[in-house]
Amino acid sequence: MEISVGIVGLPNVGKSTLFNALTEKHVAAENYPFCTIDPSVGIVPVPDPRLQKLTELSHSEKTIPAVIEFVDIAGLVRGASEGAGLGNQFLSHIREVDAIAHVVRIFEDADVAHVEEGQIDPARDIEIINLELILTDLQTVSKRIEKLNRDVKRGDKDAIAESVVLKKVDEVLSKGALAHTISFDEKEREIVSGVHLLTMKPMMYILNKKAGGHNLDEMNDERWQKFVALLESTDATYTTVDASIEGELRTVAHDEKETLRQEFGVLDDGVDTLIRRAYTLLGLMSYFTTGLDETRAWTITIGSRAPDAGVAIHTDFRDKFIRAEVVAYNDLVEAGSFAIAREKGQVRTEGKEYIVKNGDVIEFRI
Repeated sequence: MEISVGIVGLPNVGKSTLFNALTEKHVAAENYPFCTIDPSVGIVPVPDPRLQKLTELSHSEKTIPAVIEFVDIAGLVRGASEGAGLGNQFLSHIREVDAIAHVVRIFEDADVAHVEEGQIDPARDIEIINLELILTDLQTVSKRIEKLNRDVKRGDKDAIAESVVLKKVDEVLSKGALAHTISFDEKEREIVSGVHLLTMKPMMYILNKKAGGHNLDEMNDERWQKFVALLESTDATYTTVDASIEGELRTVAHDEKETLRQEFGVLDDGVDTLIRRAYTLLGLMSYFTTGLDETRAWTITIGSRAPDAGVAIHTDFRDKFIRAEVVAYNDLVEAGSFAIAREKGQVRTEGKEYIVKNGDVIEFRI
């Protein structure tokens, strides 16, 4: 399953620095707006310590993690929906991704320019970006409704149904709310998905701070309180990261990282947390296959039945599915081998209706 997450935000909030930390791939990160014109793409492994355990258990030659594609999209500014700062081009890049990672700067630094005049204000900054996404979607919805008018007048039932749903979306967008805040039934959601709205995409906020700097969360002033209230009122998914420090740590040997984290005062691996949250934001999980050749994590949607989960490997595992041999990760590791797990009755035979669980180790039979 190919999954992509677009990194967006105002210029100079740390998007490219974060991308570098995620991918260890060098991209332009100069301190001025619009330095990144074409989106850079990096394939990032989903951190999962279970893979190494299974590799050791099976003596696998290769270990292949689940991955997410991150796309570094150049900074958006006020008026992007009208083309400001090459905004139309950058907004089209957002349309291609599955989810949005919205980077917000929460540190003050006189040496790092901010595209908006005045002091740092994260609540204002996310409202600027969200407004541009909303305005873009309003244009999309308006054009689609206009195209439907002729068929609606003819009494075409499908056109009428789509027009009703899109007018519902238009009303919400016009009030400054994101489309994903609307409750849709299954049929309505199917209609809306065909329009490819930016504000229907799952979104998480990445709060970028700076070690040793003036971080709003540490100052806990009115701007921070206002920002937290906004995040909580919208039930937003967010995580905090020091993109600059994480970028430096990605090039350091593993045994030195903990010492440096202590020195920098950055105790958690913010990048790993970000990657995992992006994975769960999209409603995804992993199951495993393991053997002498390889141990591998496969990405599927939570709630997938066994045949659909098998598609991650090959469509034959759905089309010719007979059964699946399944053992829970913890049971297999505790047993120490498939043979012992089987003797203990922990390897189960499951049919087409089995709902795959996170961490299942599976062998498909066709």
